Amino acid sequence: MALFYVQGVPIGWMAIMLAIVASMGGYDTGQISDILLMPDFLLRFATCSTPGDESTCSFSIVREGLIVSLLSIGTMAGCLLGAPTADYLGRRYAMTVECLVFMIGVVVQISSTHVWQQFAVGRLISGIGVGSLSAAVPMYQAETAPPQIRGALTATYQLFITFGILVAYCISIGTRNIALSGSWRTVVGIGFVWPLVLGLGILFMPESPRWLTARGRYDEARRSLAVSRGVSALDAETHYVINREMDDMREAVEFEKRERAGWLDCFTTDRKQLYRTILISVLQSFQQLTGANYFFYYGATIFESVGISDSFVTQIILGAVNFGCTFGGLYIMEKFGRRLPLIVGGVWQSVWLFVFAAAGTAKDPTSNPNIGKLMIVSACLFIFGYAQTWAPGIWILVGETFPTRTRAKQAAIATTANWLWNFLIAFFTPFIVKSIKFRYGFIFAACNLTGAVIVYFFLYESSDLSLESVDMMYSDPSCKPWTSSTWAPAGFESRQDLIEQSRAAEAHKPLATEERMEKVGDPSTKA
Repeated sequence: MALFYVQGVPIGWMAIMLAIVASMGGYDTGQISDILLMPDFLLRFATCSTPGDESTCSFSIVREGLIVSLLSIGTMAGCLLGAPTADYLGRRYAMTVECLVFMIGVVVQISSTHVWQQFAVGRLISGIGVGSLSAAVPMYQAETAPPQIRGALTATYQLFITFGILVAYCISIGTRNIALSGSWRTVVGIGFVWPLVLGLGILFMPESPRWLTARGRYDEARRSLAVSRGVSALDAETHYVINREMDDMREAVEFEKRERAGWLDCFTTDRKQLYRTILISVLQSFQQLTGANYFFYYGATIFESVGISDSFVTQIILGAVNFGCTFGGLYIMEKFGRRLPLIVGGVWQSVWLFVFAAAGTAKDPTSNPNIGKLMIVSACLFIFGYAQTWAPGIWILVGETFPTRTRAKQAAIATTANWLWNFLIAFFTPFIVKSIKFRYGFIFAACNLTGAVIVYFFLYESSDLSLESVDMMYSDPSCKPWTSSTWAPAGFESRQDLIEQSRAAEAHKPLATEERMEKVGDPSTKA
């Protein structure tokens, strides 16, 4: 039974559940910022001039950078390992295995006593699991979610990342006064909750219908579509919307089977494969270059440096803004598409980063409380824009831009680019901040503006289209990025006509005949 309707098309409760369950994560990103400041952690793993006196303990720039950034090294490896795993085991079982890897890393971290390298290696192992999941989860969500709410459901991946970050901040402020190692081991240990929920919960979700179709398991694929649509098994055989999606998937799979897909196919000019791989990889890189993780990884240290008496509380405020505003992102990315929010968001973020950097550069925030407050407000307003645009938007694009036969590989490449820059920022930020201090914000401000320009000139509007139609749009030589919002598959006059046809299909009215994949390259086809 349908839970509700969007654009006249039924949406089942399972579609919502798969988004929530598949999105559990993000906790590991938020915990390290506060752990680095906990007294027992400093005594065990930092260098102390007076043994036993935590006030004399500090991390060298290299040690701090490695503890924070080795997670990102693991995620890069995990992204590349995750692609063949997801293709071989299926999207669901792959996520369960990746959750197990993450938990092994947590055990290694918790069992660390005085060797910082062991804690760092534990983050490296957890990173392998996180990286694999960061490629698999958005891909699974995009392949399984109905097109009418695909953006919002895929964006829940980012929503639960922000939720995990906020929970990490809250737990850290609650455990910081626990005696001895319980302060930081409790924070790390609670990280078991997320992979348990995801690793077990995903087994009760339907498998990706596109993965099933690619393996000739058409009956299972039809059932998977029916479950996400809230359509009964009896009605699925004759349901207009499901039949049309099944036809699209089968014809796309048949078209793609003519050539075997390897890693090199991600870099061919055929059907703009190279274009798409580079575009999404660049946008993933610029998501990191927005500067968001500058605050999430080193936020407590940053706010301590501007004279805030309790930087832990400021972190919670920042995390709450991040989490709360991501709900707005679910609506914005569905209502206004992909291009406009990313362009506006890039400009907005640039403005507030410029204010942040200018304020911190003009006067010493430690001796000017009002400057410190202005910097916190600027950081919150930056997060306000980021959480609603670039944070969820880029993960949506990872799941919906690539064709089925190479989607796992291209998603892995693009996500690897994200984690590469995550590592570079995490590792080199202490060195850069020591050299140029808050002027670092000017660099991020320029990157945000550059990202907005790239979106305008190169990104195609993919909202309201099936994944197969997105592939057709990128392959249509008459379609340009700045006009792509009006593009629709052959047989439809416009994007709005496509929406109305879907409503007609649900009402069991005749559908327009759609020309298929092979005809996309025909110059006579009108976008």
